Amino acid sequence: MTNTQEKSRVEEPPKLLLVDDDPTFCQVLGQALEKRGFNVSIAENLTDAIALAESCKPEYAIVDLRIGQESGLPLVKQLKALNENTRIVMLTGYASIATAVEAIKLGAVHYLTKPTDADEIVTTLNRDTGDANVTPACRPISVQRLEWEHLQKVLADCDGNISAAARALNMHRRTLQRKLNKKPVRH
Repeated sequence: MTNTQEKSRVEEPPKLLLVDDDPTFCQVLGQALEKRGFNVSIAENLTDAIALAESCKPEYAIVDLRIGQESGLPLVKQLKALNENTRIVMLTGYASIATAVEAIKLGAVHYLTKPTDADEIVTTLNRDTGDANVTPACRPISVQRLEWEHLQKVLADCDGNISAAARALNMHRRTLQRKLNKKPVRH
């Protein structure tokens, strides 16, 4: 190998896979991450995400929790199966304790809620330990938020199957879908 070839391999930017169903969000975040030194590949659905991951073998991935009507959680597992060293951050506007726990169990290094910025994401991608200085909430969770958390936990326990979760909750499937499509209530 010549010195020029060796130098180009060393200077190659790390590969990052960004998976989100919002094309504008992907474009803006992708450009911001490229400015921070990443070679970004973008997928707006799970099928394209797997194909890109198999071809580009990313060192990093940012995966939205909700990609269309599908969950990004199975993608975390698939990305880790392709390369156990891929550092994955789960990003979501629909945060819940249940999905955060599942994302970490499946191999994500962190879980961030939208809105967030590229600097926070890059910091999180490269952080190996938790932050013991995070302060606990000062007041208890609201009843509406507790309901949201419970629905998310049951849905996670049913592997994302809405019909099975509705049966477990003794609730009509459409009612559960309606509740899940609402933004979560703040703590």
